Amino acid sequence: MTLDNEDIIELIKQYDKESRAIKEEALRNCWYMRGGITYDIAMELGPEERKIISEIIKENLETTKKSGLNFF
Repeated sequence: MTLDNEDIIELIKQYDKESRAIKEEALRNCWYMRGGITYDIAMELGPEERKIISEIIKENLETTKKSGLNFF
């Protein structure tokens, strides 16, 4: 594969955006789990595992809202 400078710059920007999204998701999961998972461990999780954790968090947030219990 051969890329010109503009394509390389766009590829780097795309990778940077994807990297930031993974870090943000990992940090958000750590926050919601209140230390139940460390950032280092969160970063070692695969995409499917991160997705499952995010879905569990979302379900728990919805349950908390419906029940009227305090989340924070």
